[in-house]
Formats: sequence, structure tokens, C-alpha cells
Amino acid sequence: MCGITGGWWSATPLDLERRLAASLHTLRLRGPNDSGFHCMGAGSGRLALGHTRLSIIDLSTLANQPMSSRCGRYWLVFNGEIYNYRELRRELSKSGDVFTTQSDTEVLLAAWMRWKEDCLPRLEGMFAFVVYDTREQTLSAARDGFGIKPLYYSQQNDRLLFASEIQALLELRHEQRPMANWQRCYDYLVHGDYDNTAQTFIEDVLSLRPGHWFSISLLTRERIIQKQWWRPDTRQHSTLSFEDAAEAVREQFLRNVQLHLRSDVPLGATLSGGIDSSAIVCAMRHLEPDLPLHTFSFVAANDPRSEETWVDRINAHVGAIPHKVVADGNDLANDLEHLIGLQGEPFMSTSVYAQYRVYKLARENGVTVTLEGQGADEMLAGYAGFPGQRMLSMLEQGNVLGVQHFAYRWSRWPGRSYGRAWQYLAAAALPEALFQLARRYSGRSGAPAWLKADVLREANVEMHYLRHARKPEARGRRVIESMAYSLQQRFLPGYLREGDRNSMQFSVESRLPFLTLPMADLLLSLPEDYLISPRGETKSVFRAAMRGIMPDEVLDRRDKIGFETPEDRWLGGMAPTVRQWLRHGENIPFLDHDVILRHFDAVMAGRARCTNQLWRWVNFIKWHELTGVQ
Repeated sequence: MCGITGGWWSATPLDLERRLAASLHTLRLRGPNDSGFHCMGAGSGRLALGHTRLSIIDLSTLANQPMSSRCGRYWLVFNGEIYNYRELRRELSKSGDVFTTQSDTEVLLAAWMRWKEDCLPRLEGMFAFVVYDTREQTLSAARDGFGIKPLYYSQQNDRLLFASEIQALLELRHEQRPMANWQRCYDYLVHGDYDNTAQTFIEDVLSLRPGHWFSISLLTRERIIQKQWWRPDTRQHSTLSFEDAAEAVREQFLRNVQLHLRSDVPLGATLSGGIDSSAIVCAMRHLEPDLPLHTFSFVAANDPRSEETWVDRINAHVGAIPHKVVADGNDLANDLEHLIGLQGEPFMSTSVYAQYRVYKLARENGVTVTLEGQGADEMLAGYAGFPGQRMLSMLEQGNVLGVQHFAYRWSRWPGRSYGRAWQYLAAAALPEALFQLARRYSGRSGAPAWLKADVLREANVEMHYLRHARKPEARGRRVIESMAYSLQQRFLPGYLREGDRNSMQFSVESRLPFLTLPMADLLLSLPEDYLISPRGETKSVFRAAMRGIMPDEVLDRRDKIGFETPEDRWLGGMAPTVRQWLRHGENIPFLDHDVILRHFDAVMAGRARCTNQLWRWVNFIKWHELTGVQ
């Protein structure tokens, strides 16, 4: 796990080495074990490749980067882990490749040399890398299928810059204050969208999308076009019975966890008490009976929604060494400004703070690698189980009676209702015009009163909710279609960015065993009712797969709610500070900060409900102040 940075300039900046040093310093926590860069002539200009290293596999200096091929033709900077590097190494060795290190970096470089972009589907891991071919004078970049590891870039006629974090890229640019991307600002503030397109909150800085790559000649310097090397396949390929599917899922999950345990440094697991993280901890014990197993958990002080009881049950079941961090609103008040700054861009809720504290706890206890359950909900039809899409699939299959039965059975689970099931169906099935009309009537206007809509219209900001369009080929597979969409576009990419920034803040490598291409290909090929059962049980095939490995009482839980922090209580506890932050909204041209302050006062006085909108105001306005964007 590392940080990468660099770029190409047609005219070498006089202070290039200073810029590189500043960029690498920004990435120092991503890679505290080594830092360096290499510069070379390329395409009538100058190319620089920089890297900070967090040593995980092969701790020797031979595995440091930038890494060149033995022949000197290729240069690589790489952030991530290739978990099946041993298997790839054996395959490449049989074809004549010779290796001088035990690192996955050298294997990745050899794989690229032999197969070029065709190597990408062979890689089981998380990665963002840049490789330069000195003979062809081409610069190529790629990102893993889910976008676990980040990569940003900015291209102009006389330069191309890239980095693992936006701030590191801006250090290379070394110009006037960055400009805010008003479209992204609007999308986040009004609709809660972020990390779901190539655009970032900064103008002219783009994100390489999950499962995409590009290659550019430094001679011709054409505009970068991102190419998708992996997209989720929503077709039902599997003919497995439910029992056989459960066995296949079990085998694949255990293989995933086994690969993710490869490490030359101490590792542990984060544990929330839910099925996903509990499954990983139990699988670790199943595979490694003698492994000293450390778990790390967050407990919100005096919160009735605490999952601590379930955390304790799993720790007792596997004989883990538990570590817990207890936090309250005072802790959040002390850390919130730092948290917003390190994230680089606005994020969804204060649940990110819980994750931040867990990684800090792991680092304090000498653990460098953690396994966690992120991505399982998107892979297994978790959360509420995509009920609207499931009902729509049944309607498209002509199963009208089944829709009624499903809505009733789904509603019997805690936190659900019969009426809510039909609302989900309406949201999934309504034509676009009616959908947008329904949003307005439900109070989700595209131009709320606290927004200066005229200012945004003059700036050509598109003020509407971008709805995922249903595809004809996914007829009868709407749950799978929505899962595929959430994996690479809306939802998961944002959560992954939050996890990456939080873990790297403490030089901890966070590994996600659910997110592998073989696992995705298997789960997305199954019948929908294997994932969300006719009685409304989410993750149904996975629960069956984990029988005998996890306690039945955890697998059979019906009271699990999504992880939440007591956000309203926390923000209320620091109300004077929050209100002062919100006053800075007067510096943002498209916000009516008087309306925002009145609403905040109403919430604090109990006259209005505390919603996620309040957090988005707080987060965005503080981010705007900290970054100094225009």
C-alpha cells in the first residue's frame, strides 16, 4: 500500500524537484517506509515518477519504487496489493521470466510487460498504477475493477499530472487557488452524490474510474480517453441449485480470505458485529486456527444502537483479542476539522469518523493490515435488499401475485413496512418525468430555498437528479442491475474513497475480501431470489454458505440496522462551533447562508428534524474553507 505521484511536462519546471518533494510529503502517511522519484526525458519533455512506500510484501529495499524492468524499458509506480501474485509469478516463470524480489510489484511489472492491458482481468487485488514504456514512449494507467485504490489526473496541452490524492496533484500544479467544480458541489449538496463520475470537486482534476485504464503517447499527446476493462455482467449464467450455489460462494469466499491473509507484517480485522465483518473474522479463524487474531471495533458512548453485544459474541466465538474504541461528541468536535481535511473531498456522514478511529486504534496496537467487510452489501443485495427492483423484476417476469406476497413478507422484517415496499417499487418503475415530479412533491426539489438557483443556472449547472437508466437487456434482473451500478458508480466508490483516506492517515492497509472479480462474477450470475429470498431475507445465499463457520445466532439476526453514529446528538453537542462554521457559507456564491442558519437554529431548538442535509452543509462549507477553493 503506497502513494504514487508524477507527471509529464513539455517544458521542465525550474522547481520540479521541489514540487515532487512537496507532493511526496503530502503522501508521506500512505508510505512511511520509503520515498523517492525518478525523472527522465520522454516525448520531447520531462517525465517524473514518484512513490511513497508502505512495506507489506517483501520488506527489503529491492522492492522499492519506482521500479524498472531488468531491460530498462519499463518503469512502474504502483499502489495496492496483488493477492494472487504467487500464482502469477509461477505462471510467468514457466514462460521464462526471472524475478529478483519476492514482491507483488515485480510480478505486476512482468505481467504488464508480457500481456499489457490483458493482464488486468488476471489480477486479484486492489491497485492503481502507472507504467511508462521508454521504447514506445507511452504512459499507461489502470485502476482495479472496484476502484479500491484511487488515481487522479489532470491533463493540459503542456502537461499531464497524476497522483493518489488530489492535494498531492495540486502540489505538482503549483498555481493559483484551485477552482471548485460547481456541478459536483450541487450534486453533493442537493442529491448526496459524490465519487460517482470521473469529475471531482476540483475543476480540471479527474478520477480514473473503477475498472478503467488509459494509455497515451507522450509524442502525440492526444486527449485521454478512459477505457473500461471490466464491467459487471448482469446476465444469469448460473444453473446451480441454491445448495450448490451456497457451496460455491463458501469456497470462493474462503479462497478470498486466504489470499487476503498474505502479509509480511501483522494483520487483524475490523469488527462491527454485523454479518459481513463477522464472516471475515470467523473465516480467518476457520482458515488459521492458531493465528493471533486481533479485532478492532468502534463503540458509540451511551448509544442504544450500539452493536457491542454482537461484537463480544463474535470475539468469544473465535477467541479473538478484542480492541475497542469508545467515542462521543467531544471526540468528534476535537477531530472533525482534521477529518474533513484529510478526506480531500466532502463525504456522506459522521459514520466516517467511527472508521477513522478504528484505523487509529489498529495503528496504536501495531497492526499494519486489516481485513474488513466493505462491499458486501453491494455484492449480496444487502441494505434493504433492493425491494423495489426485486418487485419490478417479478413484474417483468409476469409474476404479479408473487409481487404482492414478496411485499408482505419483506415488510415483516424490522425497520420495514408494507407501504414502504410499494414506494420502493414506484421509485424503481416510474417513467422519468413522473419520477422527477414525485421527487418534487416529496420535498426533494432540485432547487431548494437555501440554494441560489439563478447563480447556478448562469454557470450552466444541471439542476436535476441523475437517475440510473434501466437497460432493456436487464429485464427481470433489476436487483442485479442495481447491484452492478452501485459497485462501480453510485455508493460504493464513495465509501471506498472514505476508507482509503482514513486507513492511509494511519499507514494502515485496509483489505476487502468481498471485492474480487471472481466473487462478483459468481454472485452476479445467480438468480435474484438466491440473494434476497422470497421471504425478504437479504444475503440469503451467503448466510447459507457460512453455516458451520459463523454462529447461527448471528446469521439469523433480524434486528441488524445499517451502521450509524449518533450524528444528531454529536452535532448538537458542538452547536456553537457548527454554527460558526456554517457562517462561512456567506463566502460561497450559490448558498443562501441566512436560510441555512435559520434551519440550523430550528433543528437545535427542536422545531425541525435533523437530517443528513445538515451534515452536508457542515461538511461542504468547512471543506470549502479548508481547501481555499474559488
